[in-house]
Amino acid sequence: MSDPTSLSLTNLLKALKGRSLTAEEIMVSCLDRIERINPDINALVSLRPREALIAEARARDAEASQDVARGALYGVPVAIKDLSEAKGILCTYGSPLFHDYVPDFDDIQVERIRAAGAIIIGKTNTPEWGFGSHSYNPVFGATRNPWDLSRSAGGSSGGAGAALAARLVPIADGSDMMGSLRNPAAFNNVVGFRPSFGRIPALPGRDAYLNQLATLGPMGRSVEDVVTLLNVQSGFDPRDPASFESGPLTLDRDIAKKRGRIGWLGDFGGHLPFEPGVLELNEKALGVFEDIGYAVEPVKVDFDMDRLWWAWTTLRSFFTAGSMRDYYEDPGRRGSLKPEILYEVRSGLRINAADVYEASAVRTAWYQALLKVFERFDYLVAPAAQIFPFDVDIPWPREIAGRHMDTYHRWMEVVIGPSMAGLPVAALPAGFSAQGLPNGIQLIGRPRADAAVLSVAAAYEAATDWLTRVPPLS
Repeated sequence: MSDPTSLSLTNLLKALKGRSLTAEEIMVSCLDRIERINPDINALVSLRPREALIAEARARDAEASQDVARGALYGVPVAIKDLSEAKGILCTYGSPLFHDYVPDFDDIQVERIRAAGAIIIGKTNTPEWGFGSHSYNPVFGATRNPWDLSRSAGGSSGGAGAALAARLVPIADGSDMMGSLRNPAAFNNVVGFRPSFGRIPALPGRDAYLNQLATLGPMGRSVEDVVTLLNVQSGFDPRDPASFESGPLTLDRDIAKKRGRIGWLGDFGGHLPFEPGVLELNEKALGVFEDIGYAVEPVKVDFDMDRLWWAWTTLRSFFTAGSMRDYYEDPGRRGSLKPEILYEVRSGLRINAADVYEASAVRTAWYQALLKVFERFDYLVAPAAQIFPFDVDIPWPREIAGRHMDTYHRWMEVVIGPSMAGLPVAALPAGFSAQGLPNGIQLIGRPRADAAVLSVAAAYEAATDWLTRVPPLS
């Protein structure tokens, strides 16, 4: 039997079911690898004690020997992104304000992951409150990219992406407002999936209705693994009024035979700058879709992209000001907020109701423009990041190809389109630069076409070898 940490989630579950591996053997292998590698990359934080985890795995094995019904993740080690609450485990949100907060409840998806038989080992690192696509915070420090330890692992699900790439865990959850599942997937050569809004429920904060920009989602080392976790996470829960009923998704292994048309968004008609080499790498990856039977051609959405950016930043700042205002207005806590959060709150407090309405109208028009594009194309493809993984010691890239980035998140503008439309999108590897740095693409589907997007993603994966590659770690 291979080293358990090298196996996909799918193969681990097969080994557990066939009893060629025990949950204890898998746990010990994962913990040994974590002890050896995690200090270098800092992907996992707030780890539970080794003895407790091994004892929990041993208990799973004892239940299995008695033919107890098994869940979809039975006996599998999982780490939860440090923006979701897991009962009894430190939850900091990357903020010094919560450096000692241990919740006595689970988020909805964590309840489901536990009920599926997974063993929660700890948390994955994230930027403070999830702001920014670079996973560093004053509580735990920065997560480093397993492909190059001097580089960022992306964010805000950077700890999850790095842990997957380094083979520390077989599967991981994440969340995505502005590419937080997609950017770290691209930076770490793994798969991320932003589902249709509402597919995965979450415990709402004070606002359960207005803010429909972010969603939870799965990350993995294969599309099939991602589908397994997605099916655990998904489905209606009355605590989240935006959630909807959804049966288990299955992959259509013959979908590529149906062929179809893919529109390549590229740099959005010259609107977006890219680091040299990124578009070229992405365009080579488009050849994979052609090889499996899809016609690919460039497409430009007939829309004012500057107006879309205005709408995006208006809504993002407005919602941030609402959710973070109590911290901002408390002099004793304001100093513990990172500059990017202060920027969002201050911007949001200047926004009036008419701005919010207009931003929502722009968002609606964008959705309608994409529907027109989907009359001609079955799927759209865009880059998942505008740059390769950058210096881990800087907070965010200030320039791309000579163009100044006027905000901390402008360098990730390429991801806002699917977020604003609430569309399903898979982030997939696109290969490596000459320096060995990963990058990726976004495969975007029609509304609620999650299963179709994942099926095409699986066909794309089968035609490449990128996901079989392992970072050069000791």
